[in-house]
Amino acid sequence: MSTHAGRLRALACPAALTMLLVPAVAAPTAGAACGGAASAPGSATRAARAAVTCRINRQRRAHGLAPVTAEPRLSRMAARHARAMVRLGFFSHTAPGGRTLADRLRAARYGARIAGEALAWGQGTRATPAAIVRAWMHSPPHRAVLLGRGYRRVGIGVAPGSPYGRSPRGSATYAADLAAG
Repeated sequence: MSTHAGRLRALACPAALTMLLVPAVAAPTAGAACGGAASAPGSATRAARAAVTCRINRQRRAHGLAPVTAEPRLSRMAARHARAMVRLGFFSHTAPGGRTLADRLRAARYGARIAGEALAWGQGTRATPAAIVRAWMHSPPHRAVLLGRGYRRVGIGVAPGSPYGRSPRGSATYAADLAAG
């Protein structure tokens, strides 16, 4: 995707498929509208997290897969990672100090079998939950994470701002951590 300074951005890390050790559960109601999916998150990160989960589940249902349900520890973990990317100015599954998804799962005491992570950031209309999930679905490694057959849990983190220094108005950084049991 374009990194041209004047354009709206939606970036996703190509090395999104991180498999490890992690658990499972059920999901939100099928067919429900994904409220807030077309709105940039701003300070309404709870609505954005719910909209991303809803959009992921729409994709999963469309592909004959079981939906995922929000898991509080994964949600806190994903939110911390999204905020850290904005605050510390990096965009990676590995934090500047070397901490990985596996390290974050262990720190959260989340016993794991497998897990995957998708990251993205966008600005303006490309910062909406709908645009972020659409970008992930157009990226083969991210699509593989979102449509992982065994995943049943999800944690979504949304942080206002960009991981690339100055935070353009209307930008947001996303982390989606999915886990199987």
